[in-house]
Amino acid sequence: MTTMQSRVRRRRAVAAVGAVSAGLLALTACEKPTPMATITVGTDSISSEADCYNDGKPLSTEELTTCLRDPDIKTITVEDLEGDVRFGVDPDIADKGWVILMNGQPLTDSSDKTYRNIPGSVFFNAQYGATGNTTTVSIQEGPTQATGLWSFKLKKGD
Repeated sequence: MTTMQSRVRRRRAVAAVGAVSAGLLALTACEKPTPMATITVGTDSISSEADCYNDGKPLSTEELTTCLRDPDIKTITVEDLEGDVRFGVDPDIADKGWVILMNGQPLTDSSDKTYRNIPGSVFFNAQYGATGNTTTVSIQEGPTQATGLWSFKLKKGD
């Protein structure tokens, strides 16, 4: 084997080690995805990872306020106000307990189940603090101190 062939092989080996190292570095920079929450109305569903998530540690009031005011939240239309709006959460959320907030205020008591059903009419009823044709609903992980927040917008159908 010539010296030239030896150098070429050495360069290829170094390049391969460099590529593997770069790939491993990129993988370690990835964040672990947060648990998912889903809202289903009729046959339509929307799902989302958390808007704010602190992996079991309480979120600050400022963080919660910012998350509740996020303008880029997913929207689903509620056509049948007599039908149910179904909320589903990953078991990780249910294990910690969760509540449904309507426009930032608690709507339900804490639950440790992975789903809840609420009549669609509730979200557009002034008695529950609704105004207009849209309502922001949030799922708060942690019944007393929020450790995660998932927000969605419900739009009243025509």
